[in-house]
Amino acid sequence: MPVALVTGGSLGFGRALATELAARNWRVVIDGRDPTDLEATAAALPRGAVRAIAGDISDPGHRRELMAAATEEGGLDLLVNNASFLGPSPQPLLASYPLDVLQRVFEVNVLAPLALIQVALPVFGDGGVVVNVTSDAAVEAYEGWGGYGSSKAALEGLTRILGVEHPALHIYAFDPGDMRTRMHQEAFPGEDISDRPEPGIVVPSLLRLIDERPPSGRYRASDLLVSGSAS
Repeated sequence: MPVALVTGGSLGFGRALATELAARNWRVVIDGRDPTDLEATAAALPRGAVRAIAGDISDPGHRRELMAAATEEGGLDLLVNNASFLGPSPQPLLASYPLDVLQRVFEVNVLAPLALIQVALPVFGDGGVVVNVTSDAAVEAYEGWGGYGSSKAALEGLTRILGVEHPALHIYAFDPGDMRTRMHQEAFPGEDISDRPEPGIVVPSLLRLIDERPPSGRYRASDLLVSGSAS
């Protein structure tokens, strides 16, 4: 039975992905900062399909605990770095961005995923998959998105290099596009985001990437949903 580790698995896209993986008979390890949200997600999944571990992905001890849980489940086939930190809401311009908060954004969005990959590499078997969830803000310059966008741009840079350094693995930057999630609502406080798709609508595009395993690189959900092949 394959094993997946999905960070930020208590809400939004992470929860939708974990739900679908469990339905496909994967063993899934998820984490989240809020124990209440995490427990609610675990309770909604099939008994025995998920292990939920509360904690902060930027904490080295928590990362070790997650990897130990995956190892106990039989190894690791898929790592999805989905946990992210938006930063202030509403988002400030870079000229007035609090640098201590920006440091936290990079700690969660860049350093923590790399650190988790580092401890995951010895656990992966041949053909393992790493997915770093990114954003169009990593490649487009949007006013007010300088903190979050630059962190995702850095994550994508790491992803490309890791793909070259580890050709036996499949390492992807996956852009899900806009979704109707709590974090997206925080990015647009007071706005109606009901026109954005639910995360469950986007999950099949990532599952296709995992199933077909094209070359390492950057992939957009919108392309995977409409194209004939992920490659």
